[in-house]
Amino acid sequence: MSGRGRLALCAFAATLMAACSMLPLVDPVTWLLQAAFLLAIQCGVGALGRRVPLPRLLTVAAQVLVMLVLLTVAFAREQAPAGFLPGPQAVQHLADLLTTGADDVGRYAIPAPATAGIRLMLVGGVLLVGLAVDVLAVTFRSAAPAGLPLLALYSVAAGLSDGGADWLWFLLAACGYLILLLAEGRDRLSQWGRVFAGASRSRGGPAAGVDFSGGGALAPVRTGRRIGALALGIALVVPAALPALDSGLLAGTGGGNGKGGGGGTISAVNPLVSLQNNLNQPDNRQVMSYRTNSASPQDFYLRILALDQFNGNEWRASTRRLKDVPKRLPSPDGLDPDVAVTEITSNISASSSYQQTYLPLPYPATEVRVGGRWRYEPQGRTLVGDDGETTGGARYEVSSLQVQPTADQLADAGPAPATLQREYTQVPGSLPKVVKETADKVTKGAGNAYEQAVKLQNYFASEGGFAYDTSVNSGTGSAAIGRFLKDKRGFCVHFSFTMAAMARTLGIPARVAVGFTPGTVQSDGSSSVGLRDAHAWPELYFEGVGWTRFEPTPSRGSAPSYTLPDAPSGDTADPAAPGRAPRPRRRSHRPPRTAARRSSAGRASAAARWRREPWGRRIRGRRRAPCWEWCWWSCSCCCCRCCHCSGASGCGRGG
Repeated sequence: MSGRGRLALCAFAATLMAACSMLPLVDPVTWLLQAAFLLAIQCGVGALGRRVPLPRLLTVAAQVLVMLVLLTVAFAREQAPAGFLPGPQAVQHLADLLTTGADDVGRYAIPAPATAGIRLMLVGGVLLVGLAVDVLAVTFRSAAPAGLPLLALYSVAAGLSDGGADWLWFLLAACGYLILLLAEGRDRLSQWGRVFAGASRSRGGPAAGVDFSGGGALAPVRTGRRIGALALGIALVVPAALPALDSGLLAGTGGGNGKGGGGGTISAVNPLVSLQNNLNQPDNRQVMSYRTNSASPQDFYLRILALDQFNGNEWRASTRRLKDVPKRLPSPDGLDPDVAVTEITSNISASSSYQQTYLPLPYPATEVRVGGRWRYEPQGRTLVGDDGETTGGARYEVSSLQVQPTADQLADAGPAPATLQREYTQVPGSLPKVVKETADKVTKGAGNAYEQAVKLQNYFASEGGFAYDTSVNSGTGSAAIGRFLKDKRGFCVHFSFTMAAMARTLGIPARVAVGFTPGTVQSDGSSSVGLRDAHAWPELYFEGVGWTRFEPTPSRGSAPSYTLPDAPSGDTADPAAPGRAPRPRRRSHRPPRTAARRSSAGRASAAARWRREPWGRRIRGRRRAPCWEWCWWSCSCCCCRCCHCSGASGCGRGG
């Protein structure tokens, strides 16, 4: 193998070894295989251009063009002309994916799911760093500066890791850089021919400095390896011995509680990440239990959060300002006083093993009595844990409303406020045409939005020939919706997301709620909620009633009474808990809501109060860099000096 070929191979290996430091950040780790394959093609184009040979700048330009084509094929094939050309639509789609990925980085906790946006950021970052390393180390034959992009790649992983990156990833990244430096030093030394470091050990035998036609390592190279290994050992061990640096790489991640000194951390983990996994668990492990005096226990859904943004790749929750939890939560948006409601009381106990950042609540809750640090998000009416607070072992009491609209009230609903209508009817341009066409076909003959919603629910639940199957891939983007309408197999995620998207194409404001179905009633009167009760359902907005639940998923949950013909009404159930006798209160008179109040209630989406760092962490202070980063530079300097200066001395040339 030629010197440049060996150097190109080492540059490829060094990039992948540094990229391994990103593995703990995302689950699953299959993105690295994709990145390795695309990086190999990119490096191969560079090697081919240098072999022709092409001018240096032309070689770099060819690699940049190939990188764009590879990213287009991998992430924007449907938007690209001929399936691979990076046209304007493809570039715009890649830009949208990057924006989505940046939002995902700010919301998910480690390990984050490998969403399309996050995967593009990872694979694209590896290709960009690999291009820089290949250009510097191979095309321009200067391996020492190539450590800068490698250091940047490792530093991103170290900065995002909770408590710093593991020592193994540092060792891999540093070894990759050492290999690159040694290969470049050997390549430089080989250009001067055979090196003689003394007399031969036997008559006719080779000199101590071995030629490059084959054989053992040169004495200067062996010396460089020893110095490099010594520098790497110092980088691993010395920080552990310095008390001012707190801990070294070998000390692990520490025993902190994760709250930090500054406090105020808020981690927002999307429950969709584990929903399918929960549904497929062999044991229906209990996550919470509750008692309620609800007259309609089949409608007692425990809601975690609402996903109100659909960007074509996934449904997500908007980033909104959090407030202190008020003693009495505001009245729900859009609910008029002439709609019958019943206020119920529920006592909920979460399992100590169920640790979720969002507090499961019946919708709409009016008062929550819970200990710990919680914050209130008005638009979704959710409570979010503050400063590391989770639901683990939480016991709380909730007052909530059972909204009981009639079919006539829903059918006579007026237009939604303009701001809400515009925000909750947006659909991405990538949504397949079959979604709108199917929605129009299914709802043909409906006289109003309520009848359209009921027809959509019945289409999925009974009339459309759909089957409930938790083994189907849980994709939630536009392509997954189109595939679901064709295959007609999926679970609650597919049913709820598709119905919400179809409702939006009809001009009905829609979002998706995530939480739990009512669970199973126990012999003592309480209800048990297990992992398999995890669920997602669409919520549609009707002016005068507010956000209204629908149930399109067959064999899961229960269809709301207002979507069924001739639904009977029940009497009030027993009290919520022994020793307490909260009587449900029928409410029929409330002060009317003004238009200004409706338009302003919970619709602000200003920037968060805390400075937000990637992967769901908001902190008040600044992050202290990992204590060993200075050792990277020490290692780089030592190895660079070793490989170049030792090689130069072996050649008899001063430096």
